[in-house]
Order: sequence, then structure tokens, then C-alpha cells
Amino acid sequence: MIEVNADRFLSSLNKLCSFGASGVGKGVTRPAFSDPDLDARDWIAFEMSTAGLNPIFDPVGNLFGLGDPGSLLLGSHTDSQPEGGWLDGALGVLAGIEIAKSLNKKGDLPVSVANFQDEEGRFGVTTGSAIWSGHLSLKDADKLTDTGGIQFSEARDVLGNRVSDFIKPSYFSGFIEMHIEQGPQLDISKEKIGVVTSIVGIRDIKITFEGAQNHAGTTPMSTRKDAFQALCSFNQLLNNRLYNVVTPESVWTIGHVKLFPNASSIVPGKVTFSMQWRDGDGERLQHMETIIRDTARQVANDGMLTLSYSPLLGLNPVTMDRSMMTALSEGAEMIVPNNWRSMSSGALHDATNVASHLPTGMLFVPSINGISHDYSENTHKKDLVTGLRVLAHAVSNLTDQN
Repeated sequence: MIEVNADRFLSSLNKLCSFGASGVGKGVTRPAFSDPDLDARDWIAFEMSTAGLNPIFDPVGNLFGLGDPGSLLLGSHTDSQPEGGWLDGALGVLAGIEIAKSLNKKGDLPVSVANFQDEEGRFGVTTGSAIWSGHLSLKDADKLTDTGGIQFSEARDVLGNRVSDFIKPSYFSGFIEMHIEQGPQLDISKEKIGVVTSIVGIRDIKITFEGAQNHAGTTPMSTRKDAFQALCSFNQLLNNRLYNVVTPESVWTIGHVKLFPNASSIVPGKVTFSMQWRDGDGERLQHMETIIRDTARQVANDGMLTLSYSPLLGLNPVTMDRSMMTALSEGAEMIVPNNWRSMSSGALHDATNVASHLPTGMLFVPSINGISHDYSENTHKKDLVTGLRVLAHAVSNLTDQN
């Protein structure tokens, strides 16, 4: 068995949340390629080296701590949402480093650690691991822009002389991502571990309605081509239409809206908004896309507005590898007997991309009140350590460390 150091592990998590500390509690603001993000990655590279790993930055900011060839890859990401929590992604990276530190004293390193870039989607959908896995070409990724209009190609210039070549997936034998659940199921049931069976698929697109900008006091309601009213109509119609085809697990979100010219005395002439939807069934994702596009077309036609879209981004639902699920389940039963569950993931993870190349598994620990993507995100320390020990048990079995 791998004997991990719980105090060292918790101390490293506390240290990491000092990079980009923001908001209340242990909140962080650490978007991809920001100064706090790069400072955190440089510190993590140092921690990887102290664990005996060889830290390598690839051209898009993914950071790998390399162990032996054929090693089991552990990890996640450390970039955050604009108002993020201290554990989302960070937990998996530092759990991997702790296991590497615990193994290093034995003289071999059958694990490596990944810290993928832009999982949180400043530019796309799990951008770093999507490029690394081949789901997204670097050429196409470089054209992506964030909400401020900065291109991915420009953002990654800040990596400077850190950059080395891409690491091939064939260097590794498999991948396990430890993560907070980011939902309420484990917290409600008081179970300590979730062994992930599958991850939902996602689609993400930006939609633009363009009408006519005009004076808010003199333009009659009957003649307006108001882009914001088009968005309101779209949202209401879409909700009504999707309810006929979705399941309780289906979700869709308009999370970012940019109104032009965004002034109180001007009829808005243009609106661009994000449209994201998730489901565990690939055919249903496609059906939802058809409804979304048909609804947008109808709203544009009815309001005499023009309609345009950004390129569609997305990933299909994936099933976790059976051998990885078995190892994690055996670890859960050993550490917390009869107090864990198998479950699907409604959140997207880098594991979705990695699964196309490597046998992949995921492990969840509870999120207090099911809260994530918020400064108040948290997990009890005992549950964090429990997750680490379950992961260590699984790694022991998968790498013959018993």
C-alpha cells in the first residue's frame, strides 16, 4: 500500500489557494493564463520536481510531471472560474503529487501528474486537454477568443520560455482524475466516495441576434428591431420546446450575455450570448441542438433580425474504463465500506478527452451543500483525505505497489 501524508497534502491545498485568493472563504480567481494561474503552475512545477517528477510545459500550457514511461497518469487542472473555489481541479492535481511524493522514497515512479490548461473554458471547452488529445486542433484553438476578445494564440504567448514539446498520450498507461462532485448527491446521502461510471456530453455555441440600434424614446415599440427582446423570446420559447424532449438530467444554460451598445437610452441593436447544453445521450444532444437552432431562426425571422453563430464546440458522453472503475471501487470498499456509490458525472472534466486515448477513471468526494463554481465551494477535510486514501489504494493495485 502507498502510505500518504495527509497533513502534507492538506497543507499543499492551502498553499495553492493563496494563488489568486479572492472573495470569501477560500475562494479563488485564477483564469487560464492569468498571472495567478502562471504563478500557481510554476509552484506546482516545483512541487512536481520535489516529488521526483520531471516538469514539462507543452505549447498550450498543459503541465506534466513525468514519472517512468508507461506510468499511470493522475491529475486534473488548477485554472478557475472567474469566481471559483479552492478545490475544483486543484484537488486532483495535488492528490497526484502527494502520491508521487509518497512513492518517490521507494526509488521508482510508476505515476505521472497532469495539470491541464483552461479546463474551465475561458476560451473553449476543456481547451488544454482537448488540444492534447486531438479533439481540437491547435490551429482552430488559436482562433478562439475569450469574452474580452483576446485570442487563445495571444494568451498563450505569456508562457514564454517555459514551453517544450507536446507529450504523447502513449507515454502513459492510464488516467485517474480525482475531483469534488460539484453536486449534492454525496452530501445528501452522507456517502464519502463516488466512483464515476460515465461523464455527460456537452455542446457550446455563441448566438448573435442583430437588429437595429435606435433612440429609446422616439422609436415606437411596433417598429423596433430590439435584439434584447429577441433574446427574451428565444429563452422562453426554448424552455417550452426543450421540456418535451429532455430528461431530469438534461441541462441548458445561457451563462454570458453581451449587449450592444449596452446603454439605457438606446434600443439594443445586437446581442451575443452563450448557449450551452449537456446530456448523457449523444442523440438527445443532437436533438437539442436542432431545437435550439430552429428556435433561434424563428425568433430572428419574426423580429426581422439577422442571426449568426460561432463554431460549435463540444464533447460526446463517455463511459469510464471497467478496470479503473474496479480498482476505485475496491479502494472505496476498503477505506469506507458500504459508504460509497457508483454515479455518473453531470459536470464535464478533462477525463472526457483523455478517455479517447487511455483507460480512464474518476473519483468523487462530497461537495458541501453541492456548491461549486462559487467562492463558497468546500469539502470537509476528512473527506478530502478519505478520497486521497481511496485513490492511493487504487494506484497501488494498478501499479503493483502492494
